[in-house]
Amino acid sequence: MLHLLPLFVTALLYAGLGIYFWRSLWHPPHATILPFAWEKPAILLPLLLHASILYQTIFQPDGLHLSVGDALSAIAWMTVAVYWLASLRNNLEGLQGFVLPFAAISLATPLLFPSGHILPHTGQALFKVHLHIAILAYSLFTIAGLHALLMAFSEQQLHSRHLSSLLKRLPPLLTMEHLLFRILWAGFIFLTLTLASGMLFSEEIFDQPLQLTHKTLFALISWLIYATLLGGRHFYGWRGRTAIVWTLSGCVSLFLAYIGSKFVLEILLGR
Repeated sequence: MLHLLPLFVTALLYAGLGIYFWRSLWHPPHATILPFAWEKPAILLPLLLHASILYQTIFQPDGLHLSVGDALSAIAWMTVAVYWLASLRNNLEGLQGFVLPFAAISLATPLLFPSGHILPHTGQALFKVHLHIAILAYSLFTIAGLHALLMAFSEQQLHSRHLSSLLKRLPPLLTMEHLLFRILWAGFIFLTLTLASGMLFSEEIFDQPLQLTHKTLFALISWLIYATLLGGRHFYGWRGRTAIVWTLSGCVSLFLAYIGSKFVLEILLGR
Protein backbone atom coordinates (compact mmCIF):
# COMPACT_ATOMS: atom_id res chain seq x y z
CA MET A 1 0.00 0.00 0.00
CA LEU A 2 1.33 3.38 -0.99
CA HIS A 3 2.04 5.91 1.74
CA LEU A 4 0.62 9.20 0.47
CA LEU A 5 2.91 11.62 2.32
CA PRO A 6 6.23 10.47 0.73
CA LEU A 7 4.41 10.25 -2.61
CA PHE A 8 3.12 13.81 -2.30
CA VAL A 9 6.48 15.21 -1.13
CA THR A 10 8.37 13.51 -3.98
CA ALA A 11 5.86 14.69 -6.59
CA LEU A 12 6.03 18.21 -5.16
CA LEU A 13 9.85 18.23 -5.35
CA TYR A 14 9.80 16.97 -8.94
CA ALA A 15 7.13 19.50 -9.93
CA GLY A 16 8.83 22.40 -8.15
CA LEU A 17 12.19 21.69 -9.79
CA GLY A 18 10.51 21.14 -13.15
CA ILE A 19 8.75 24.51 -12.95
CA TYR A 20 11.99 26.20 -11.88
CA PHE A 21 13.96 24.70 -14.78
CA TRP A 22 11.21 25.47 -17.29
CA ARG A 23 10.95 29.09 -16.15
CA SER A 24 14.73 29.49 -16.14
CA LEU A 25 14.81 28.55 -19.83
CA TRP A 26 12.77 31.64 -20.62
CA HIS A 27 13.85 33.94 -17.81
CA PRO A 28 17.29 33.03 -16.42
CA PRO A 29 17.30 33.87 -12.66
CA HIS A 30 20.87 35.14 -12.80
CA ALA A 31 22.96 37.36 -15.00
CA THR A 32 24.83 34.57 -16.77
CA ILE A 33 23.18 31.71 -18.63
CA LEU A 34 25.25 29.10 -16.77
CA PRO A 35 23.32 26.85 -14.35
CA PHE A 36 23.71 27.17 -10.59
CA ALA A 37 25.95 24.54 -8.93
CA TRP A 38 23.05 23.22 -6.81
CA GLU A 39 20.71 22.48 -9.74
CA LYS A 40 21.96 19.00 -10.67
CA PRO A 41 22.48 17.74 -7.08
CA ALA A 42 18.97 18.94 -6.19
CA ILE A 43 17.46 16.36 -8.56
CA LEU A 44 19.01 13.54 -6.50
CA LEU A 45 16.66 14.08 -3.54
CA PRO A 46 13.35 13.33 -5.32
CA LEU A 47 15.14 10.66 -7.35
CA LEU A 48 16.16 8.77 -4.19
CA LEU A 49 12.71 9.22 -2.62
CA HIS A 50 11.10 7.92 -5.80
CA ALA A 51 13.38 4.86 -5.73
CA SER A 52 12.29 4.12 -2.16
CA ILE A 53 8.61 4.42 -3.11
CA LEU A 54 9.06 2.08 -6.07
CA TYR A 55 10.87 -0.50 -3.96
CA GLN A 56 8.09 -0.55 -1.35
CA THR A 57 5.37 -0.65 -4.00
CA ILE A 58 6.75 -3.24 -6.41
CA PHE A 59 8.61 -5.64 -4.10
CA GLN A 60 5.91 -7.19 -1.92
CA PRO A 61 6.21 -10.26 0.39
CA ASP A 62 3.94 -12.29 -1.92
CA GLY A 63 5.88 -11.43 -5.07
CA LEU A 64 6.60 -8.73 -7.62
CA HIS A 65 3.76 -6.27 -8.33
CA LEU A 66 4.07 -4.25 -11.53
CA SER A 67 0.77 -2.74 -12.62
CA VAL A 68 0.51 -0.33 -15.55
CA GLY A 69 0.79 2.53 -13.03
CA ASP A 70 3.87 1.01 -11.40
CA ALA A 71 5.43 0.44 -14.83
CA LEU A 72 4.93 4.08 -15.82
CA SER A 73 6.39 5.22 -12.49
CA ALA A 74 9.40 2.89 -12.87
CA ILE A 75 10.04 4.08 -16.44
CA ALA A 76 9.82 7.71 -15.29
CA TRP A 77 12.28 7.03 -12.46
CA MET A 78 14.73 5.34 -14.81
CA THR A 79 14.30 8.21 -17.29
CA VAL A 80 15.29 10.77 -14.64
CA ALA A 81 18.18 8.58 -13.45
CA VAL A 82 19.57 8.08 -16.97
CA TYR A 83 19.09 11.78 -17.72
CA TRP A 84 20.90 12.79 -14.53
CA LEU A 85 23.86 10.50 -15.19
CA ALA A 86 24.08 11.55 -18.85
CA SER A 87 23.92 15.24 -17.90
CA LEU A 88 27.19 14.88 -15.96
CA ARG A 89 29.05 14.48 -19.27
CA ASN A 90 26.68 15.98 -21.84
CA ASN A 91 24.93 19.30 -22.17
CA LEU A 92 21.29 18.31 -21.70
CA GLU A 93 20.20 21.81 -20.75
CA GLY A 94 16.47 22.21 -21.33
CA LEU A 95 15.41 18.60 -20.81
CA GLN A 96 14.85 19.10 -17.07
CA GLY A 97 11.69 21.07 -17.82
CA PHE A 98 10.28 18.01 -19.61
CA VAL A 99 11.70 15.07 -17.63
CA LEU A 100 10.88 16.24 -14.10
CA PRO A 101 7.17 17.10 -14.65
CA PHE A 102 6.80 13.70 -16.37
CA ALA A 103 8.23 12.04 -13.25
CA ALA A 104 5.91 14.08 -11.00
CA ILE A 105 2.84 12.99 -12.95
CA SER A 106 4.00 9.36 -13.03
CA LEU A 107 3.87 9.17 -9.23
CA ALA A 108 0.07 9.45 -9.38
CA THR A 109 -0.35 6.59 -11.87
CA PRO A 110 -0.10 3.74 -9.31
CA LEU A 111 -2.98 5.41 -7.44
CA LEU A 112 -5.04 5.81 -10.61
CA PHE A 113 -4.28 2.33 -11.93
CA PRO A 114 -3.71 0.02 -8.95
CA SER A 115 -3.33 -3.71 -9.42
CA GLY A 116 -3.36 -6.66 -7.08
CA HIS A 117 -1.86 -9.01 -9.65
CA ILE A 118 1.47 -10.66 -8.95
CA LEU A 119 3.83 -10.64 -11.93
CA PRO A 120 4.40 -14.26 -13.07
CA HIS A 121 7.81 -15.87 -13.61
CA THR A 122 9.61 -13.29 -11.45
CA GLY A 123 11.77 -15.99 -9.88
CA GLN A 124 13.52 -16.72 -13.17
CA ALA A 125 16.83 -14.93 -13.76
CA LEU A 126 16.20 -14.54 -17.50
CA PHE A 127 12.92 -12.76 -16.85
CA LYS A 128 14.57 -10.34 -14.42
CA VAL A 129 17.25 -9.53 -17.00
CA HIS A 130 14.59 -9.04 -19.67
CA LEU A 131 12.52 -6.75 -17.42
CA HIS A 132 15.45 -4.52 -16.41
CA ILE A 133 16.71 -4.18 -20.00
CA ALA A 134 13.19 -3.37 -21.22
CA ILE A 135 12.70 -0.60 -18.64
CA LEU A 136 16.11 0.87 -19.55
CA ALA A 137 15.23 0.78 -23.27
CA TYR A 138 11.89 2.49 -22.58
CA SER A 139 13.64 5.14 -20.51
CA LEU A 140 16.22 5.91 -23.19
CA PHE A 141 13.54 6.28 -25.84
CA THR A 142 11.49 8.45 -23.47
CA ILE A 143 14.50 10.77 -23.20
CA ALA A 144 14.91 10.62 -26.99
CA GLY A 145 11.24 11.54 -27.47
CA LEU A 146 11.45 14.46 -25.05
CA HIS A 147 14.71 15.57 -26.65
CA ALA A 148 13.05 15.44 -30.09
CA LEU A 149 10.20 17.63 -28.81
CA LEU A 150 12.73 20.13 -27.48
CA MET A 151 14.48 20.11 -30.86
CA ALA A 152 11.19 20.72 -32.66
CA PHE A 153 10.46 23.60 -30.32
CA SER A 154 13.94 25.09 -30.87
CA GLU A 155 13.63 24.73 -34.63
CA GLN A 156 10.29 26.52 -34.57
CA GLN A 157 11.87 29.32 -32.54
CA LEU A 158 14.72 29.67 -35.05
CA HIS A 159 12.37 29.76 -38.04
CA SER A 160 10.30 32.44 -36.36
CA ARG A 161 13.54 34.37 -35.69
CA HIS A 162 12.49 34.73 -32.07
CA LEU A 163 15.85 34.56 -30.26
CA SER A 164 14.56 34.15 -26.73
CA SER A 165 16.57 33.24 -23.64
CA LEU A 166 15.50 29.65 -24.34
CA LEU A 167 17.83 29.44 -27.34
CA LYS A 168 20.64 31.04 -25.36
CA ARG A 169 20.59 28.24 -22.77
CA LEU A 170 20.15 25.37 -25.24
CA PRO A 171 23.05 23.82 -27.18
CA PRO A 172 23.20 24.52 -30.94
CA LEU A 173 20.60 22.56 -32.91
CA LEU A 174 23.29 20.51 -34.67
CA THR A 175 24.77 19.50 -31.30
CA MET A 176 21.31 18.52 -30.06
CA GLU A 177 20.82 16.43 -33.18
CA HIS A 178 24.10 14.55 -32.67
CA LEU A 179 23.11 13.89 -29.07
CA LEU A 180 19.67 12.65 -30.16
CA PHE A 181 21.21 9.99 -32.39
CA ARG A 182 23.60 8.92 -29.63
CA ILE A 183 20.60 8.38 -27.36
CA LEU A 184 18.75 6.57 -30.17
CA TRP A 185 21.67 4.22 -30.77
CA ALA A 186 21.86 3.36 -27.07
CA GLY A 187 18.09 2.82 -26.92
CA PHE A 188 18.15 0.72 -30.09
CA ILE A 189 20.84 -1.58 -28.68
CA PHE A 190 18.84 -2.11 -25.48
CA LEU A 191 15.60 -2.59 -27.44
CA THR A 192 17.34 -5.25 -29.54
CA LEU A 193 18.54 -6.94 -26.34
CA THR A 194 14.99 -6.69 -24.95
CA LEU A 195 13.54 -8.49 -27.99
CA ALA A 196 16.31 -11.10 -27.94
CA SER A 197 15.93 -11.83 -24.21
CA GLY A 198 12.15 -11.91 -24.64
CA MET A 199 12.51 -14.56 -27.35
CA LEU A 200 14.82 -16.62 -25.16
CA PHE A 201 12.41 -16.33 -22.25
CA SER A 202 9.45 -17.30 -24.46
CA GLU A 203 11.37 -20.31 -25.75
CA GLU A 204 12.15 -21.35 -22.16
CA ILE A 205 8.57 -20.96 -20.88
CA PHE A 206 6.32 -21.58 -23.89
CA ASP A 207 8.62 -23.65 -26.14
CA GLN A 208 8.37 -21.12 -28.94
CA PRO A 209 10.66 -18.12 -29.48
CA LEU A 210 8.02 -15.66 -30.67
CA GLN A 211 4.39 -15.17 -29.71
CA LEU A 212 2.63 -12.72 -32.01
CA THR A 213 0.84 -10.74 -29.31
CA HIS A 214 -0.13 -7.06 -29.30
CA LYS A 215 2.98 -6.29 -27.26
CA THR A 216 5.33 -8.20 -29.55
CA LEU A 217 3.84 -6.72 -32.71
CA PHE A 218 4.23 -3.10 -31.61
CA ALA A 219 7.70 -3.78 -30.18
CA LEU A 220 8.79 -5.16 -33.56
CA ILE A 221 7.23 -2.17 -35.34
CA SER A 222 9.18 0.13 -33.00
CA TRP A 223 12.38 -1.77 -33.71
CA LEU A 224 11.82 -1.43 -37.47
CA ILE A 225 11.06 2.29 -37.14
CA TYR A 226 14.28 2.96 -35.24
CA ALA A 227 16.31 0.65 -37.50
CA THR A 228 15.02 2.57 -40.53
CA LEU A 229 15.76 5.93 -38.90
CA LEU A 230 19.31 4.96 -37.93
CA GLY A 231 19.89 3.44 -41.37
CA GLY A 232 18.53 6.56 -43.05
CA ARG A 233 20.83 8.69 -40.92
CA HIS A 234 23.88 6.58 -41.80
CA PHE A 235 23.24 6.16 -45.54
CA TYR A 236 21.21 9.23 -46.48
CA GLY A 237 22.03 11.75 -43.75
CA TRP A 238 18.49 12.05 -42.41
CA ARG A 239 18.17 14.92 -40.00
CA GLY A 240 15.96 17.76 -38.81
CA ARG A 241 12.22 17.25 -38.98
CA THR A 242 12.59 13.82 -40.58
CA ALA A 243 14.56 12.58 -37.57
CA ILE A 244 12.10 14.19 -35.15
CA VAL A 245 9.02 12.64 -36.80
CA TRP A 246 10.55 9.16 -36.96
CA THR A 247 11.75 9.40 -33.36
CA LEU A 248 8.32 10.38 -32.05
CA SER A 249 6.62 7.71 -34.19
CA GLY A 250 8.86 5.06 -32.65
CA CYS A 251 8.11 6.37 -29.15
CA VAL A 252 4.35 6.12 -29.74
CA SER A 253 4.68 2.59 -31.08
CA LEU A 254 6.85 1.54 -28.15
CA PHE A 255 4.41 3.07 -25.69
CA LEU A 256 1.59 1.05 -27.25
CA ALA A 257 3.72 -2.10 -27.11
CA TYR A 258 4.01 -2.38 -23.34
CA ILE A 259 2.04 0.32 -21.54
CA GLY A 260 -0.83 0.09 -24.01
CA SER A 261 -1.09 -3.69 -23.72
CA LYS A 262 -0.92 -3.60 -19.91
CA PHE A 263 -3.61 -0.90 -19.84
CA VAL A 264 -5.94 -2.97 -22.02
CA LEU A 265 -5.35 -6.17 -20.03
CA GLU A 266 -5.45 -4.69 -16.51
CA ILE A 267 -7.85 -1.75 -16.79
CA LEU A 268 -10.20 -2.62 -19.64
CA LEU A 269 -10.25 -6.41 -19.35
CA GLY A 270 -9.43 -6.69 -15.63
CA ARG A 271 -6.86 -9.47 -16.05
